[in-house]
Amino acid sequence: MAEKDYKNVMHLGNPTNTIAVLNRYGFSFQKKFGQNFLIDENVVEKIVRDAGVTKDDFVLEIGPGIGTMTQILCENAREVVAVEIDDKLIPILTEDTLSWYDNVTVIHEDILKLDIVKLANERNGGKPIKVVANLPYYITTPIIMGLFESHVPLDSITIMVQKEVADRMQVGPGTKDYGALSLAVQYYAKPQILLNVPASCFMPRPNVDSAVIQLTRYEKPPVEVADEHLMFRLIRASFNQRRKTMTNSVGNSPELSVSKEQMAAALEKCGLSATVRGEALTLAQFAELANVLSEDTGK
Repeated sequence: MAEKDYKNVMHLGNPTNTIAVLNRYGFSFQKKFGQNFLIDENVVEKIVRDAGVTKDDFVLEIGPGIGTMTQILCENAREVVAVEIDDKLIPILTEDTLSWYDNVTVIHEDILKLDIVKLANERNGGKPIKVVANLPYYITTPIIMGLFESHVPLDSITIMVQKEVADRMQVGPGTKDYGALSLAVQYYAKPQILLNVPASCFMPRPNVDSAVIQLTRYEKPPVEVADEHLMFRLIRASFNQRRKTMTNSVGNSPELSVSKEQMAAALEKCGLSATVRGEALTLAQFAELANVLSEDTGK
């Protein structure tokens, strides 16, 4: 089959074309959906290139907006599914900006309610998919954790997020940004910041700078833990009151029902001080601690 010619497509990676589409449909940005559309063609193309999208790939895009990045994804991927929550954007995508492409499906749905495992199984035979997206900042963490915890077959996630959130995903113990998100991401994937993106690359212009981060899914997590749900409850309890020692923060947590005495004993077994805070522990230490608690308390 001959390669399709995309020269006549009105690409949206510049302000003039974006404004033309918005005016044509009388579109107003909705703050509740965290809408900030990319208007820098170089950034869009670099994201798709760095995501390693090829004609073998099934790509899931979350929050396509008017289709700025979707167009470039369609030109590089085998198949694209774009999930958009805003009903006002659906006709723009299906009747206008993506109408040239025959390898894209637009789903009008809340990504947090969509069964992505079922989608990947039905549309890609259960093989790993790539997620590429300019994520709405207000639900970045639930989306990422939803993808990992539901065990969607993933190759990688390449996403634009708020810069401080990207920083948080890749830092280690002892830093102010280190927390539950850092540990969760690093349990499931290898994080790497690919690109910093200034606020001037968006319309409307956000109040913060952004970064593109790639999370490459591990075939096997870097630590062994008997009960990953227990480990994540332990991590959350440790950071819910991060200024407290783990003996106090975890010992007081209703989510775990572990007494202060049990917590202190588990820390001692792991060679850790009873006054240690969660922010000082590595992923491997949290896994070891969860394994000890699992053995000692039967949780």
